[in-house]
Amino acid sequence: MIAHLRGRLIHKQPGQAIVEAGGVGYDVTISVPTFTALPSVGAEASLHIHTQVREDLIALFGFLERDEKRLFERLITVTGVGPKLAITLLSGLSAERAVNAIRAQDHATLTRIPGVGKKLAERLVLELKDKLDDFATAPVPAAVQGAAVDDVLSALTNLGYQRVAAEKAVQQSEAKEAALAGDFDGLFRAALKIIR
Repeated sequence: MIAHLRGRLIHKQPGQAIVEAGGVGYDVTISVPTFTALPSVGAEASLHIHTQVREDLIALFGFLERDEKRLFERLITVTGVGPKLAITLLSGLSAERAVNAIRAQDHATLTRIPGVGKKLAERLVLELKDKLDDFATAPVPAAVQGAAVDDVLSALTNLGYQRVAAEKAVQQSEAKEAALAGDFDGLFRAALKIIR
């Protein structure tokens, strides 16, 4: 099994990286936070790898942070959560926010992720809430809390923007003008200008 991979990054895009190590290019499925943190193409990259072996497939899932890999491995133990859905979940929520949402039994946050319905959110909480004690987390910043903020994040993700990018755009908008925090229309317009 491949547990770690270090080599030259020869291609990257959201959801995929190709790392050349020992003359072999490894196709690795990655989350959006890992994609964002990867160095530029041509530089050396180092990824923690989860290898999935099936009868018809060998798939590699890569993570820059060890905690993100550990959470991925916990997520795929939940009934109904495969590796692709786990990557989608970690692309829509940082590992820290996902752990916080599961611990807090925050079904609303979990169901914002495409493919996670109410029943699956409940199952994630039920099966994982007591299995995440070894994850250190901090409270979610106030900048990403509140009804207007939640509505703007939901609107941006429904338009096809990644959750992490939407959160950054909202935080930058609020940093520029604090009065936008409770104003859906103003906050949505400001965040949309930044995210485009």
